[in-house]
Amino acid sequence: MRAVLSKAAGGPETLVVEDVLDPTPKAGEVVIEVKAVGINYPDTLIIEDKYQFRPERPFSPGAEVAGVVEAVGEGVKGVAKGDRVIAVPGWGGLVERLAVRAETVIPMPEAMSFEEAAALIMTYGTSYYALKDRAQLKPGETLLVLGAAGGVGAAAVELGKAMGARVVAAASTNDKVEFALALGADNGLIYPTGPMDKAAQKELSGEFKLATGRDGADVVYDAVGGDYADPALRAMDWNGRYLVVGFPAGIPALPLNLTLLKSVSVIGVFWGAAVARDPKGHAANMAELMQMYAEGKIKPRVSKTFPLEKAGAAIAALGDRQALGKIVVTVGD
Repeated sequence: MRAVLSKAAGGPETLVVEDVLDPTPKAGEVVIEVKAVGINYPDTLIIEDKYQFRPERPFSPGAEVAGVVEAVGEGVKGVAKGDRVIAVPGWGGLVERLAVRAETVIPMPEAMSFEEAAALIMTYGTSYYALKDRAQLKPGETLLVLGAAGGVGAAAVELGKAMGARVVAAASTNDKVEFALALGADNGLIYPTGPMDKAAQKELSGEFKLATGRDGADVVYDAVGGDYADPALRAMDWNGRYLVVGFPAGIPALPLNLTLLKSVSVIGVFWGAAVARDPKGHAANMAELMQMYAEGKIKPRVSKTFPLEKAGAAIAALGDRQALGKIVVTVGD
């Protein structure tokens, strides 16, 4: 089978497509014929050895897949050949066939396409865990989403609205803000790109306050980091919750005196570790997300698709922050 491989640490240009042996299912495993692979920010990090996990090389990136069960190992119950399923292996997904533990696969709704399925679990799973479990977002609260047009940001916009919040979307271009508004955001603003001095940060904080209202944001969903963190923190309301989700703009140094003055909680969001530590809670969240999808409250937006041979270009496009919603690699027909 064909596989996209990382054989040396580096950017997307270092990835190669090679033929490797087909997997065979061990006891308790199923082999999935992969149809679509969601591209996520960790894919840009793991190939450069900058992620929390460092797989032994050669390995394939690709954290989430959708496809059809091709073979079933000994002792597997509840999953059968021909089932349409989703899996989140963490890496290894940019291949034509993939072996995973049977108990980890998630059935696909009949109405869901493979591209949508490959764009659902990591972004919506992360954002739902962040908003529901970590921030305990309540109806009527104001949610400020930084990076509102990216994968997790767009999911946070949709989920915030589904949970009854007033959502303010912040992004780097007019097209991205318009995209977030089309997802249901109540208000939006464009923030500057590149480094900001203190004056520029103070000005941005004022814009955040104006967009979120007199009292400021109850919850900040920060999937950007960098120089945007300080202005967002300053624009928060009393007892606000600041969600630390990602750092494509750099790891910020937050002024902790502001957390004291505003009684703000700074809350880390590590969805992957939470899934491993609380599988029952994860299963409950997945069931709730599938129900929201069935009710039309959420719908993954796939802005670009690439064939398997162009997986490096797909990861590069995400790393360049070109995506509106999700980028997906399609495999096979």
